[in-house]
Amino acid sequence: MKITSITIVLPLSVIFLLDESQTSETEVRCNFTEKNYSSIPADINKDVTILDLSYNQIALNVTDTKVLQMYFLLTELYLTDNNVSVLHSNSFANLSSLEILNTCKNSIFAIEQDAFAGLHKLKQLHLCENKIFQLDSEVFVPLKNLIILNLQDNLISTFDVPQLSHLELITLHGNPWNCSCGLLNLQNWLNTSNVTIGNESVTKCSHPDILKSYSIKTAPLKAQCHSTFFTSRTEHVYVYLKSISNSTFNSSGNLTGNSEHEHSGKSWAFLVGVAVTVLTTSLLILMAIKCPVWYNLLLSYHHHRLEEHEAETYDNRITGDPSSLPQIPDTNSEETTVIFEQLHSFVVDDDGFIEDKYIDTHELHEEN
Repeated sequence: MKITSITIVLPLSVIFLLDESQTSETEVRCNFTEKNYSSIPADINKDVTILDLSYNQIALNVTDTKVLQMYFLLTELYLTDNNVSVLHSNSFANLSSLEILNTCKNSIFAIEQDAFAGLHKLKQLHLCENKIFQLDSEVFVPLKNLIILNLQDNLISTFDVPQLSHLELITLHGNPWNCSCGLLNLQNWLNTSNVTIGNESVTKCSHPDILKSYSIKTAPLKAQCHSTFFTSRTEHVYVYLKSISNSTFNSSGNLTGNSEHEHSGKSWAFLVGVAVTVLTTSLLILMAIKCPVWYNLLLSYHHHRLEEHEAETYDNRITGDPSSLPQIPDTNSEETTVIFEQLHSFVVDDDGFIEDKYIDTHELHEEN
């Protein structure tokens, strides 16, 4: 049995119309590059899906943000080479369908915490060739589906691990990376995750000088951080003691506390001197507080409490035989008063160790 094929030939005009109708349903392009616009125009087709505003003077201020909210069907937005300096919070909040955002070649130096709020479908974020100095990795948290992150040619020296579970490509070259312990988490993440570094061979350390030939992914940070762990702890203790010594010496007026001109070779001698001074001062204060107590204890060392049988014997001696009391020679009353006052000046106050029952017993005997 012979099978014949049937070919249907359509006119070229019909094919073009079919293709144009299919494209118009999915994509509406608007190109406004190099128009010298200072703001985003508000008379663009509301069904626009791809908007290119590159090479203008747009600053992306509050007015531009309100205009952008009208184009909620946008899937791609290009703001390359404009005058954007700050990405404010909720700048793209209404663009829930946006998949590509390009703000390269601006003057961006600050990105607020909620700058990318609402961009749940964003797949590509390009922040290259700006002036970003410090970047909080948590600003990327709303970007649940981000695949490509471009941060090349900025001023970033350290960066924490971005919380991006779907990220596949990150571009970091052209930044002055400081390959110290602060970059260790990022390095571990780059080595253990499936994320690829764009242009890894030129993504190198800028500081310190001994690591300039290393990539930030292969720099020996673990060994360096391990060797400097105890050194950093010693430095913290030194700074703390130094601050204490400065405040102590300034209050006493003996030293000015200015140690900036001290030679590095005398640092340990200075530390020992500070420790000795602090201990000596503490000891002197302690002795000043404790000496009166020790003096009272020394004077009352020979005192002891009368036992019960000793008290009874003493009472009997007083009440039974008054003549047995020692006779005081008859002296002038004025001399007696003087002697009493002199004796009284050396007597320490009653410390509670002796129960003096003589006075009570004698007073009872006189009453009877």
